[in-house]
Amino acid sequence: MSVFDHYYKRYDAWYDKNKYVYLSELEALKKSLPKFGRGLEIGVGTGRFACVLGIAVGIDPSAKMIEAAIQRGANARRGFGENLSFGEEAFDYVAIIATLCFVRNPLKVLQEAQRVLKKNGKIIIGIIDKESFLGSFYQRKKSVFYKKANFFSVKEVAKLLIDSKFKQINYRQTLFGPLDKINLIQKPRRGFGEGGFVVISGKKI
Repeated sequence: MSVFDHYYKRYDAWYDKNKYVYLSELEALKKSLPKFGRGLEIGVGTGRFACVLGIAVGIDPSAKMIEAAIQRGANARRGFGENLSFGEEAFDYVAIIATLCFVRNPLKVLQEAQRVLKKNGKIIIGIIDKESFLGSFYQRKKSVFYKKANFFSVKEVAKLLIDSKFKQINYRQTLFGPLDKINLIQKPRRGFGEGGFVVISGKKI
């Protein structure tokens, strides 16, 4: 049983315990997500993002996570980002939120995202920036979820996107300061280097 199957309730409870961290991440994601179109979330988890952001379909390897996502109202199914069970040009956008650090083959996941996106489709990736204060914190903390994670810097993700033939790379950041001090919804800023959570987007041209 994977760590996400075993601790899925603890994972889901984090979002309630860290309400304004979660809401701040949502605000940054909303700025990058298309307002219309059919979306796919790779690594849907318990549906915390897909349900609020209106993402049409979500996949995840964890059966327990999928059960929780469906209960929350997500259209979720088991699947792996390296081998998507969708045809070419099936989606207007693909979201990968706090998931890339857990996949076995990040480049293959992004190549699969490229394949299932329509022309001019968008990819949206949310990461904890390895080079930020938050990245350093999680790498030291070694939580049950992150002790085996492969954290990325923003520049590393940008290179993976370029290698996967995505263009027009953009950045938005949020989570400025320690998580336990965030008691309101933070306004996202363009760029990266200050915030612990960065949304990196690209386009299939």
